[in-house]
Amino acid sequence: MLNRIVLTVLLVLALPISGMAREKRSFIRDAEIENNIRAFATPLFQAAGVDPDVVHIHILTDSSLNAFVTDGQNMFLHTGLILRAETVSQLIGVIAHETGHIADGHMVRIQGELGTASMEALVASLLGLAVGAVTKRGDAAAVIAGAGTSMAERNLLAYSREQESAADRAGVKFMDATHQTSKGLMEFFDILGDQELLVTDRQDPYVRTHPLTRERVNFVREWVAHSKWSDAPPRPEFVEMFRRAKAKLFAFLEPPIRTLMRYKESDKSIEARYARVIATYRRPDLPSALTQIDALIAERPNDPYFYELKGQILFENAQGTASIEPYKKAVALLPDNALIRAELGHAEVEQDDPSLLKDAIDNLTRATTREPEDPGNWNLLGIAYGKDGNEGMASYAMAEEALLEGKLSEASYLAGKAERLLPKTGTVWLRIQDIKNQAEEVRKDRKRRGED
Repeated sequence: MLNRIVLTVLLVLALPISGMAREKRSFIRDAEIENNIRAFATPLFQAAGVDPDVVHIHILTDSSLNAFVTDGQNMFLHTGLILRAETVSQLIGVIAHETGHIADGHMVRIQGELGTASMEALVASLLGLAVGAVTKRGDAAAVIAGAGTSMAERNLLAYSREQESAADRAGVKFMDATHQTSKGLMEFFDILGDQELLVTDRQDPYVRTHPLTRERVNFVREWVAHSKWSDAPPRPEFVEMFRRAKAKLFAFLEPPIRTLMRYKESDKSIEARYARVIATYRRPDLPSALTQIDALIAERPNDPYFYELKGQILFENAQGTASIEPYKKAVALLPDNALIRAELGHAEVEQDDPSLLKDAIDNLTRATTREPEDPGNWNLLGIAYGKDGNEGMASYAMAEEALLEGKLSEASYLAGKAERLLPKTGTVWLRIQDIKNQAEEVRKDRKRRGED
């Protein structure tokens, strides 16, 4: 299910807002697309000696062509990049380049090169860049503005070009190490070359934040010319995963009429039929959408994402009880996925059926265990406990939500309430103490900075 979560802006390099100052930005959550991107990236992370489990991959809802990394092992891909890529090799090539930044610690080096005191001013002076990163907390986006000297700007640009070349060198090595062609990265450079012919305001952010030089282009072309893996075809499963992700994004982000024009009825491929299901249910035409998704399920009975989509179609069309069964099948096929667990738990909570609450609590507990920084799941878990008559656990779950959303007084109050109602032993009681302490520490820190 495609969801929207607002971005919080932190101090990092390389996210041009391009006139969107103080507007809210968002990113999507989708189990299938996230899993597909991680499948593409994991071999590269392993080749780079980076633990795949510590890298957070985020998909920004932005039609521009861009990708970047930030300190803290975060990789960001714009939806525009995925939709504009013509092949899975192009997308993987960009991921390999960004992995090069992570493996070489470029964000840490840049901060050291510039110095902490001048970081904000220098970054803000560079081509009017905004600075941003994602958390799963529903805070409003902000833009950090400042003024830097022209000398600092030139130094930072030079340093950025050096890092981009280093990331290229690392990225193509990772592609070779995983027996994949680097032709996709070379093709992506051709796209960027066309972008450089445009005036600055019409260029995609990737061109401005990843300076493209003749030396970089020549290096990658030479690598492709001599690598023994340059003619290696992409893995067939990767090709389908990419096409499905691209079709799914297009169908959810574009008007249904555009989807049906692009993925015509005559196209019988899996991705085209998938896109048409989404467009049909968004029109909305529920009977036809259900007929189409049932046909896909009959053809691929072990595909969790088709069951998930059927659950979503039913749930969003006021057929919550009917949505539970396909959601359960999706969970059975993909039991460790927090997003699908949360969708099932949400559907169960919404039905006001006491017999469903125990299962809802189990699913939402598993979701919060795997993704403890998602306040929405804590909210649903609190509602489920409240409906089940467990006021203590409901207060605890709501305290977690309040802390994640920066509502410190509310977090302290709810944690105190849970402390009074629950046994003073076990992991939940210990976590309640952590919530109280964290809220107090943040409150003290804000007071020291004069923010209270």
